[in-house]
Order: sequence, then C-alpha cells, then structure tokens
Amino acid sequence: LVLASHSLLCLLFYFRSTDYGTTYEKMNDKFGLKTVLSYLYICPSNKRKIMLLTDPEFESSILISTDEGASFQKYRLSFFVLSLLFHHTEEDWALAYSHDQKLYSSLDFGRKWQLIHEQVTPNRFYCLPSTAPSSSLYLSVADVQYITCRAQMCTEANRNYPFPGFIDISSLIVQDDYIFIQVPTSGRATYYVSYRRDSFIEIKLPKYSLPKDLHIVSTDEKQVFAAVQEWNQNDTYNLYLSDTRGIFFTLAMENVKTTRGIGGNQMLDLYEVAGIKGMLVANKRQDSQVKTYITYNKGRDWRLLQAPPTDLDGNEIHCILPFCSLHLQLQMSENPYISGTISTKSSSPGIIVATGNIGAELSYNNVGMFVSSDAGNTWRQIFEEEHNIWFLDRGGALVAVKMPSVPTRHLWVSFDEGRQWSQHTFSSVPLFVDGVLVEAGADNQIMTFFGHFSHRSEWQLIKIDYRAIFSKKCTEEDYQTWHLHNQGEPCVMGQKQIYMKRRPGNHCMLGVDYSTVLSAESCICRAHDFECDYGYERRSDGNCRPSFWFNPFTVSRSCSQGQNFFNSTGYRKVVLNNCTKGVKEIYTARKQQCPNRPPRGLILTTKDGKLTANRGSNVTFLVHFDEGNSMQTNIQLDFGDGTAVSYSNLSWTEEGIKHGYKSAGIFRVTALAENTLGYDTTTLFLHFPLHLSLIFKSAVFANQSCFLEKTYPDQRITKWKGSFLPPPPPTVA
Repeated sequence: LVLASHSLLCLLFYFRSTDYGTTYEKMNDKFGLKTVLSYLYICPSNKRKIMLLTDPEFESSILISTDEGASFQKYRLSFFVLSLLFHHTEEDWALAYSHDQKLYSSLDFGRKWQLIHEQVTPNRFYCLPSTAPSSSLYLSVADVQYITCRAQMCTEANRNYPFPGFIDISSLIVQDDYIFIQVPTSGRATYYVSYRRDSFIEIKLPKYSLPKDLHIVSTDEKQVFAAVQEWNQNDTYNLYLSDTRGIFFTLAMENVKTTRGIGGNQMLDLYEVAGIKGMLVANKRQDSQVKTYITYNKGRDWRLLQAPPTDLDGNEIHCILPFCSLHLQLQMSENPYISGTISTKSSSPGIIVATGNIGAELSYNNVGMFVSSDAGNTWRQIFEEEHNIWFLDRGGALVAVKMPSVPTRHLWVSFDEGRQWSQHTFSSVPLFVDGVLVEAGADNQIMTFFGHFSHRSEWQLIKIDYRAIFSKKCTEEDYQTWHLHNQGEPCVMGQKQIYMKRRPGNHCMLGVDYSTVLSAESCICRAHDFECDYGYERRSDGNCRPSFWFNPFTVSRSCSQGQNFFNSTGYRKVVLNNCTKGVKEIYTARKQQCPNRPPRGLILTTKDGKLTANRGSNVTFLVHFDEGNSMQTNIQLDFGDGTAVSYSNLSWTEEGIKHGYKSAGIFRVTALAENTLGYDTTTLFLHFPLHLSLIFKSAVFANQSCFLEKTYPDQRITKWKGSFLPPPPPTVA
C-alpha cells in the first residue's frame, strides 16, 4: 500500500496505490472533501488495519480501515491525539496520548475510547509484551510515580505501584523482558531493573563506576547491553554487559566513541551484526586515536580488522597489524529510507557492507566502501566513494546508489557479494536520491526511489522492478555451504555453525522457505567461552581475579542459613554460548550452604519516599538489609509514638509495615535487625504538621536529620537546627 498527498492552491488531494506506485486511486471522496490528514498508523500485528489521524487545527477525528485502505470509517473524537501506540499481539487494542497529557485506551480499534489516566509523561507509556498478562500496560505519570494497570479497568482502585517512592520522570524504559527506571538522587545515580515483570532490583555496576549517564543499547539476546558515561568522559561511553536478569554488569569495552547526530543526540559507535549471534563491531578511542574492533563472543575478546590485501586496481596494500588496519564508520541512519554507513541482513549472514578507511586510525577523509563475505575475517574494497547499500531479494543481490549529496542517474547491482557490479540507468536526469522504499520481509524485487532534481523541485517517485533480472527460482544446485569462523577458529559462541548461501553470480530468486542455518554442532567449552563474573577482572595472565573493591565472600542478603547459594568461581559463561563439557565444570559457580551472619546495611524508608504525612493517615514503612540471615533475624520497629512491633524474620515485612499516627509532631522511627551474631539499627524522622496550613521543610544529609525546633501557627519560624537547611521564609503561609 502506498499513500501519497499533493497540495494545490491550499487544497489537499490523497491517492492510494496497491501496485507499488504504478497506478493511483484518488481517495478524497472516501476521506471527506475537506478532511486534512496528519499521521498514518499501521497495526503491527495485522497490516490490513490502518488508522489515519486528522489535523487537529481543522478537526479531531480518526479514520479506520480494515482492508488496507480500500474503505474508511470516520469517528469524531472528544480529544486531540498526539500519538498512538498499538498492542504487540492484540490487534484491536491501542493507546492514544492527547495534547493535554491524558491517556486513552481502545479495545475495538479506535471506535470507542476510555480515559485511563491524566497527567501522563510523554512517551512513557507502554503495552506489555507477551511475557505479561495481555490486558496490562505500563505507564509513568507526571508525578513521577510508576503505575501498572489493566486497560479495561484502570481506576485508582485497580492501579498498582510496583516501585515505592519516586522515579526519574524520563527514565522508564520497557524492552523485551526488562523494565528500567532511575531514582533521582542528589549524588550518585541509582538504576533499577525488573526482569520478566518481577520485583525491581538495583542494577549493580562496578563500585568504581560513577555514571553521569546510562543508555540501554539492546536487550534482544537474553541480556542487557548498557552504555555508561563516567564522570570524566565527554564523547565516549563504556560498554557493559549484564547477566540474564540484567542485574550484574561487567565491563566489555572502555571508551567507545560517540557521534553526534543531526538532532544533537549522541549515537554510540557500536553495531550488532545481523544474522550472527554474539558478533559486534565498535569504535574505541585509544591514545587519542579511534580504531575499529570486532568481537565474536559478545565482547569477551576484541581484535582489529585486517585490511584488504589489494585496492580496487589490484595494487598491493601494505597494511600490517596492529600499526595499520581497516576502520569502519558505524553510524545508523536517522533517515529510515537511507541505509547508513554499515549494513547487514539476518537473511544474509556473513555479508557486511560499510564505509571506512585504511590506516592507523578512523578517518572521515579518503574513505571508500568495503564488503566482507565471511563475517569480517577478510575484506574487499568495492567503491572509492560513499554509497548507500540495500539488500535485494533477501540479500541475494546488492544495490548501490551514491550518497544524497551527489545527483546521479545510475545505480549498481551485484549478484556475487560485491565482486562485480553492473551499472543501470534509472533516470534520464540526474536525481538527488533522498531515500528508497523497500517492503520489509516481502518476496518481491521492487524498489521505489524518491528524490528531487534540484533543491527547488518537487519530489519524484521512480519505481524499479528487478524481477526480469532473475532467470529462475533457486534450486538446491544454486546453493553452497559456508562455515562461520573467527580467523580459522571454527567454534563461535560454543558452536560450529554451517550456513547455506546462494552461490555468488547465480541470477536465481531465493524462495520463501529459504533457510540459512544448515547445522549447528556444540563445541567443547574452553576459556574463551567464559567472561569474568561481576566483581572480577582479567589480569595479565588471562585469569579472572577479584577487583580491589570486591569481597568474593559476600553472600546475597536473600541467602538464609540452611539454604544453598551458588558461589562464583570468578567466571560466567557468555550468555547464549552453547559449549558443553570441557572446562565448564571448573568455571561454573558451585553450590554451597549459606552461612549465618549478622545483619548489615539496614535501610528504613517509607513506601512513597516521603518524610511528611497528614495526621490520621496510615504510613507504610519498608525495611531491608544488604547482608545477613533474613529468615532468622528479628526485626523490631519503634514508631516513636509509644508503639512498637516485632517480626521473627524479614519475609513478614515484604509488603510493608503500616502504622497510623493520631497526633501531630516529629516522630523518631527506629528499626532494629538482630540475630545471634549481631545487630544493625537505623533511624528516620517523620513529620506530621500541626495545622494543614503550616508547611514544614526537612532534609536528610549524610544520615543527619535537620528539623524545626520551634514552630507556631501564625508566627515566624524563630530558629532552625541543622546547617544544611535553607534560610527561613519571611512568613508562614
């Protein structure tokens, strides 16, 4: 389906094409003669369902189609839609975000809408993936609380608050099995993760890490890639990898370069190669130079890229590692219709096309185009100038066009993975190519180019049908096997992997049932299949030893006497590595009995994170500690008003301890955790105003409480205790 609009004398005309732009049908009569459209949305789970939004300056309506735009139904809305979000699996479910920060839900594909919540943070609401109940959604609201509810009944009584207290207003991220939030602090930032919708746990970075910024790079291979910018970094980030739950992070590469995009955003120079598990390419700043590195085991080991042996003319290139190597530009295009500086495709594993240069470091001068047919082991130069590259027929052919800054009438096609290119003329007049439309996942061989002849001319659409180039459909004789390897090492991510690929030069069309992986045989586990566990670092001898800040004898606080825990050997297998036997038993964590230990790191907070409350209301307290036997530790809580409670173990307090205060004042609340080996205690001060019109101000710094010594209604505050408090206001409201 192709929708196009054309404006003339302030009138808008809309057209629809179902044959890739060959013919068009005028749509104004179906939309309404005076209808002005603003956005088009396609349901991700059913491409036949389409929603069109009208321009809010003219009207607030939605147009719905269930037949790929052949017909539409128009519905008036009582609100102006700013954005829409569809459910992952339920094709009739959608969320609508309004201009006045309200969130609405529809369970019948936009025909009826129900208000869910007000004051919702922009772009911070999510429908849950299939790992959670299909009728749920997540959202973050403007009062920086984290809320979950069901779309059909999102009333206050049915809302849940999985994370106590406040979160950073823009930090909520929902990706695959993970939810991430950041808690605002005056000092070091604190990040939390929820794995498969379980309770939130604080993310553990190395103790020396002082992050001023953290970005989630990816979560699609059962672990989290996170880019962390330390306090002393400006244009680089450190790359960290987590365990499967996303809690414990280890350093994979330091000083990964960033590139500033058109919109001012910093983009990490890191690229995950499509079709090959665990393979990444990164640009690292080292000794004032930037070099390109590649890994085949998710960052466990990195190496430089070997430059091509010859140039385009066949002349020998003298480039010796590590003094000279191939360097690649790794920027993803901000324009979805342009390929970017590096391209791969999961249906064509092993083929990598990228812009780069040969030398001692990465350069943006004298660049060319390079291709690898064997997953980065060897490279060939294909062009001396920058080109956009697209994969045709599931990667069986490559199409190249010069960058948009240069007008062109020609394109180049290769059927042998870039070894030979044939030139084709697609326009009689040189065209600035702004982008290319290719239907994702389709079996067709049709591409639609759009661009302009000059900077003042209108857009031009050029449809190119390549079906005549392919002589037949591929048969078994047209394929060959290809063994994935890393400089001759056949075991990659613990497997010997054999792929099927079309023989270079065959002009046959790949079939729908084309499968790339022929076989995968597990390898015997060796040292390179394991990375250093959290709290350990690799020394010069190649072994993982405890870091200076880490105590390997520390046991998780959830470990209780009589139970078992897994004691790390200092190593953990690379996530999704499929090796077996070998050194696996030596490097795998060992099961041991939990020792009995005194409680340490006792923390007492209120569930909403506040230290003030209205008189007569219930306050919920949360208690936990970092170390100790949680099942055999007595918990005592003194509420400061003459009432105290005691619990035999920490599990009784998981839902919080509620207490109601009947009088006003400042109450000293004390928690005590004690077992046979020792105890720990902590205190907080809770404020209840004498009159609702009187405003108390309090602060806690470095575990010291600052509070008002004298407060009287309708009088000035006469004295402050504590040097951290601001000067008193001139009057009391």
